[in-house]
Amino acid sequence: MLHLRVVCPREHSDQVVRVLDDHAGVAHLVRLPDAALRPAGDLVEADVARESADDVLALLCDLGVDHSGGITLENIDTAMSDAADAAEERAPGEGADAVVWEELISRTGEESRLTATYVAFVTLACMLAAVGVVTDSPVTIVGAMVVGPEFGPLAAIAVGIVGKRWDLVRRALLALVAGFAFAMAVTGFCAWLGEWFGLFTIEKVMHAAQVDFIYQVGPFSLIVALLAGAAGMLSMTSAKSAALVGVFISVTTIPAVGYAVIAAVTGQWGRFGGSLGQLAVNLLGIVVAATAVLLLRKRRRAAMTRPLSKG
Repeated sequence: MLHLRVVCPREHSDQVVRVLDDHAGVAHLVRLPDAALRPAGDLVEADVARESADDVLALLCDLGVDHSGGITLENIDTAMSDAADAAEERAPGEGADAVVWEELISRTGEESRLTATYVAFVTLACMLAAVGVVTDSPVTIVGAMVVGPEFGPLAAIAVGIVGKRWDLVRRALLALVAGFAFAMAVTGFCAWLGEWFGLFTIEKVMHAAQVDFIYQVGPFSLIVALLAGAAGMLSMTSAKSAALVGVFISVTTIPAVGYAVIAAVTGQWGRFGGSLGQLAVNLLGIVVAATAVLLLRKRRRAAMTRPLSKG
C-alpha cells in the first residue's frame, strides 16, 4: 500500500474526495478542511493499493491538483486493515508487479543528477578498478562494481526513452559522460604517479591474467549486459532494490573504464580499445534491456487497466 497526501484548494476538495471515494483501490479516506496553509486549502489523505496508484494519480492530475496544490506518495511498510486488504484485492494485478511511473521518474531523475557525490562515487569506483587491474585482483574489481553508481543514469535513459522524457535522457547522458571523463582523468593522473613511483610496471599489467575478461569483448559480454539490464529494471520497478547489488556485480562498466586508464598510461592501446569496446557493449546492452522491460510492463499494465469503481 501507498499513503497518498493531497493538498488542494477548497473549490477542488469535493472533486478530489469524490474521485478517491469512487475508486476501488482506495481505503482510509480522510479530509481535513482548511488544514493546509501553503497553498491554502484542504488536506486529503488516503491509502492506495500500489497497483492502482498510476490510475489514481492520473485522475488527480486531470483535476489539475498537481498545479493548484500538491500530491505526495510514500510507502507503507505495514497496513493492518480489512479495508486495505479489500482495496488490494479489488485492484488489478499484484502490488509487487505494479509500476508507479511518477515514482520511477522521480527516483531515476534523482539518481541521474550530476552531483558531487555521484562524481565522487564514480571516481572512487574507477580508482578501485584500476587498483584491481594492476594487482590482478578480481575481488577488488568486484568492489569497484558494487561502488559504481552508473546504473542510475542508465535506468534514467531507459525511463526517458519509454516515457518520452528527453530532458531526463539528456540529464542522464551528461551524468554518464561527465562522470566517466572526470573519473578517468583523476585515475589516469594517479596511475601515472603510481608508475612513476614504481608501484607497478607494464610487465606486471601484461601478466594480470585474472582480470583479462575486462577487455576481452565477446558475445557473452552482450548477453550479461542484457540480463543485468533486465534484472536491474525489474528490481527498480518492483521496489526490490536489494537485487540491484547483484546487477552491479554482474557488469563491467566501471572496471572497463579503470582498465582503459591503466592501458592508456602503460601504452597498451589494444587493451585500451578492448576496454572501451567492453564499456560500450555493456552500456548499450543495459539500456536496451531496461527499455524492453519497461515497454513490456507498460503494455501489460495497459492491457490490465480498466476504470475501477466500488459500485
